[in-house]
Amino acid sequence: MLRDANGFSHVYLAAGKTDLRKGQDGLLMIIKNEFELNPFEPGNIFLFCGTRNHIIKALVFEEDGFVLLTKRLIHGRFQWPRHRQDAIEISEKQYHQLMDGFAIEYRSTIEKIDKFYL
Repeated sequence: MLRDANGFSHVYLAAGKTDLRKGQDGLLMIIKNEFELNPFEPGNIFLFCGTRNHIIKALVFEEDGFVLLTKRLIHGRFQWPRHRQDAIEISEKQYHQLMDGFAIEYRSTIEKIDKFYL
């Protein structure tokens, strides 16, 4: 169901690690207080990942209430961005890449050189 999901206006990914023992209310508090986003906007999906990268939770508002979905991979891990604790808005293409097991951000391995010495 999550893998084939389409039609979201905004896809927000909670980078870093989230305590997945939290239920709907705990995740709503993260969205409102830490990320300062409106969880009550229809068409938004919020994605959270725990420590081991094989489980994600998704929270969606459907005008009459919230839906909390959990996906646990049998094999493999999600390529989840860990280098910051922030909400990242991703495109629908990046969402599908994430669900297919691909990394959605690429870190540059080339360092900038401020001065060039000959």
